[in-house]
Amino acid sequence: MLDIPPPRESGYTTTTPVPLYWCAYGTPGARPLLVLHGGPGADHRYLLPQMLDLAKDYELIFYDQRGGGLSRTDDPAPITWQTHVEDLSAVAHELGFPNLEIVGYSWGGLLALLYSLAAANAIPEALGPAPTAGAHGFGSATSLTLLDPAPITRAHREQFEAEFSRRQQGPVIQGLRAELAASGLRESDPDAYRQRSFELSVAGYFADPTRARDLTPFRVVGRVQQSVWASLGDFDLTSALASVRVPALVVHGRQDPIPLASSEAAAQALDAQLVVLDDCGHVPYVEQAPSLFDAVREFLTKIRPDL
Repeated sequence: MLDIPPPRESGYTTTTPVPLYWCAYGTPGARPLLVLHGGPGADHRYLLPQMLDLAKDYELIFYDQRGGGLSRTDDPAPITWQTHVEDLSAVAHELGFPNLEIVGYSWGGLLALLYSLAAANAIPEALGPAPTAGAHGFGSATSLTLLDPAPITRAHREQFEAEFSRRQQGPVIQGLRAELAASGLRESDPDAYRQRSFELSVAGYFADPTRARDLTPFRVVGRVQQSVWASLGDFDLTSALASVRVPALVVHGRQDPIPLASSEAAAQALDAQLVVLDDCGHVPYVEQAPSLFDAVREFLTKIRPDL
């Protein structure tokens, strides 16, 4: 198990319908970045400890999105993309970001885009009712750093699902599963068996499946994941993203099961810088951490050289 240091500060929101857990790393007063984890239905801890490299220079604020991690809820009402956009707006307002700079990973990248569309009043009609802003409204982000963002269209998501399934059923990962089944580890060391089983469940995300050992284990709450994707319907954000006029960086691993074409389309629509990392799948902060963090720092410095 990877060692994750405790946060400098943590708590629960009081202005969201469900209390949401948040935590802060880095130096108080440093340039703050709001970091959005993937999923949906996961939590922030699987971004750690690697993402804390950025805490050397920035204050990082994480929160567990509604329904996952320490923000779970027994409310049976479906959690939708609108729910998450409304929560993000409330979290940003409550925690007092002077300039809302978002770092979004995977689903968190797509959430950042949906939030930015809401702030620009540019939600496509096909996505259903627009989110409702509180009294504070949707404050526009001042920068977007999108790390292997989730697909921006339903077609790209279907391509991802097919590719991930192909990898998981391929000879490499199936061979590793057979090795585990024959190892006797389930009986001799149940904890090690569970860890190895987790690694194999996510191995298809990596360019090198053995690097899954370096990812902090996490769980996805299935009902949250299903309800959010269902709420998006037959989505396509491509044209609408042209309405988002915010400095943006898009990073994509060349071996990510999510099609590179999705990030290329997002970057083109946003007029954003696109960085493609070789020998990298969907988890750049594990697979190509130095190159990733160099690109992020360079982007953030370029857009705000005074900070």
